[in-house]
Amino acid sequence: MFFPKKRTLKGLIHIDGVALPVRVVLDLAHGHYYSLTTRRITLRLPVTAGEPLIREYLHVVQEWVIAQFEKQPAYREAYFGKQFKHGELLTVGERKYMLSLEFKDRVTSSAKLVGDTICLELNENLNSWQRTKTAKTLLSRIVAKDFQKEIAHRVTEMNARTFRQPIRSINLKYNHSNWGSCSSAGNVNLSTRLLFAPRSVQDYVILHELAHLIEMNHSDRFWALVEQHMPQYEQAEKWLKANRASCDF
Repeated sequence: MFFPKKRTLKGLIHIDGVALPVRVVLDLAHGHYYSLTTRRITLRLPVTAGEPLIREYLHVVQEWVIAQFEKQPAYREAYFGKQFKHGELLTVGERKYMLSLEFKDRVTSSAKLVGDTICLELNENLNSWQRTKTAKTLLSRIVAKDFQKEIAHRVTEMNARTFRQPIRSINLKYNHSNWGSCSSAGNVNLSTRLLFAPRSVQDYVILHELAHLIEMNHSDRFWALVEQHMPQYEQAEKWLKANRASCDF
C-alpha cells in the first residue's frame, strides 16, 4: 500500500471541559513524539498510523499535557488564557483602557472603543479557550487603531533620522511569530505585543525593521547598520527574549 511521505491532520484533546487543538503529523519517522509550546500541541506518528492508533496517542498526549500544565503554569495560561472581567483595566504602555464585557447570543463577536472604554461583545457559546483567543484578537485590533497614528509618526521620524528609505505602509498586527517584519516593497509591520515593551525596546525593533529597507537579511552589513544608530541594541534583544511571555493582552 502506498502512503504519502507526510500528512498533517487535526486532532483534539479535552482538558477541564475545554477542547484544545492538536497538530497531528504523520511522516516517515519511527516511533512517536509529542511536544508542547505556548502556541501549539504537536503529536508526531509514523505515516502508516491509522485512526485507532491516533486516538490512542491523543489520549496519551492529553494526560501528558495535563502533567505539563501542572509543572509549568505558564503553559496552561497560554491555552486557557486570562479570563477578562467586566470593569477591569487594561494598561498598554502609558494608556489605560476600561473593559466593558458582555456575552450575547450571537454568531460573531465584536469590539469598539468609546472614549477610554473598550466595549467587548462576545459570543456566549464560546468555550474559555476560544473566549480568551477571541478577546485578545479583538483587543489587539482596537488598540492597534488607537496607537496607529503615534507609531506611524515614530517610524517615519526615525526613518528620516536614519536610513531615509521609501516606506509604503506602516501596520500594527497581532503577531506572535516575530516582533516586526519589513518587505522589499517597503511595508513595515510591527506586532501589537511590542506596545507592552519599554519605549527604548520599541525603538530598537523599529530601527531593526527600517534597516531591512537597505539589507533584506541578517548579514554583518545589516547588523552594522543597526549598531551604527543604536550601539547598545543587544540590551533590547535581551529584554525581548526575557520578557516575551509578558508582552501580550
